Amino acid sequence: MSSETIVTALFLIAAVVAAGVLINAVFPIISRTTETFGSVAHSTDNQIRTDIKIVNYFAKNPDAQIWLKNIGSSRISENELDDSDVFIGGVGNFSRFSLATTPWDFPEDPTGQWWDPGETLHITLTSDKIPATGGMAYFAIVLPNGVRRSVEFVTD
Repeated sequence: MSSETIVTALFLIAAVVAAGVLINAVFPIISRTTETFGSVAHSTDNQIRTDIKIVNYFAKNPDAQIWLKNIGSSRISENELDDSDVFIGGVGNFSRFSLATTPWDFPEDPTGQWWDPGETLHITLTSDKIPATGGMAYFAIVLPNGVRRSVEFVTD
């Protein structure tokens, strides 16, 4: 009788230790998975709420002027604009610019810190790759969250 009690106690102790090991192994995985899903959901929400439209463009070698409108529901910060990629030039022969070194302005926001929904951003670019009059020009902008807009147009 006492041997059965000892065996049962040993099995109970082994079961508790095994449960503890299992919890310690599974809990970090569940925690990381939850964090990953939360991060992906936030990123996707940000991308869905961000939308821009190229509303006007003009290019005459070597200068181009582009007007972009924030038609999304989220504000875009100055830092996000500085981290954006801008491409301008001829089709298949263009240069990459950073808005951090490119003149741009928000006529509606004198502080220049936010591109609010409904506001228009004016960008002036100078590149020797902009085609002469009558050539096909290419412009594209890619925001850090992956939102991308592009246009091909004839230079003036």
